[in-house]
Amino acid sequence: MAEFLENCPPNQDVAIRDISEHRFGGIGISWYLNTPDIQLHCPEQTCNGVRFFRYVGESDLTSSEKGALEFLSYECSNYQSFRKIFSLYLKRDNDSQSGQAIKIGEVPPFGPPTPSRLVTLIGPDRDMFFKGRRCEIQGLGIGAFVYYRRVVENQKNRIFDEIVKVARMVGADKDAIAELEAAKKENQFSKAVEGIKHGIPQTLLIKGRNPLLLLHDALSHGVHERGDQECLELATSVRVILVELSERLSQALKDDAELNAAVSKLGTARASKS
Repeated sequence: MAEFLENCPPNQDVAIRDISEHRFGGIGISWYLNTPDIQLHCPEQTCNGVRFFRYVGESDLTSSEKGALEFLSYECSNYQSFRKIFSLYLKRDNDSQSGQAIKIGEVPPFGPPTPSRLVTLIGPDRDMFFKGRRCEIQGLGIGAFVYYRRVVENQKNRIFDEIVKVARMVGADKDAIAELEAAKKENQFSKAVEGIKHGIPQTLLIKGRNPLLLLHDALSHGVHERGDQECLELATSVRVILVELSERLSQALKDDAELNAAVSKLGTARASKS
């Protein structure tokens, strides 16, 4: 049940082995809905990370063999200031702890938060990205794939600009930087990536792989060549790579800014002593 609440997107019919728990009372066995502690991301400034959430509803909810609609409210256990609400359709198997469940919806919406660094990187296409994210959450693979591909194509120049900044920062050779600048001028993302021979700075590699090539491989074929499930898997991979690339770009530029500030400060202090 915990895994279902934490990781299952809406609109999927899922078999759960511990949907209920039974308790012995004066009139025999009573079945109650299982409401385990779960781990979710808490966006509050005091947390801003994965925290334990605990169920805060009534304790006498019963799990029905005929099926029932339930609303579950969970609260972050750190400061009790943020809640997550699930709308579920639940059905217990006959005389068993197992059953079926469908997550009708949840507030805030399902899925990990989109990092602010990625929102900054994609800039004007943030709304299009979130349309793709909603498609991904709802299991609409083709829709998610098309939206994400449009974001990457439209924001190719912004992505290349940030990569060039990092390349200059780490002292990449002139040919590599010129190659990146030339690739940026290509109209299509796929052609831009194919024109890069020297690669990109090592600090931007993901698991030793060039993230631009990873995105190119995922986006190089049309949606008509793939089924919806395959498009969904590829769309998820594109989002994950974009998130990681934005984090690495931001961290690399942040490290450089901090280093420059430290050098400047110590240089000023040394000069004042002289």
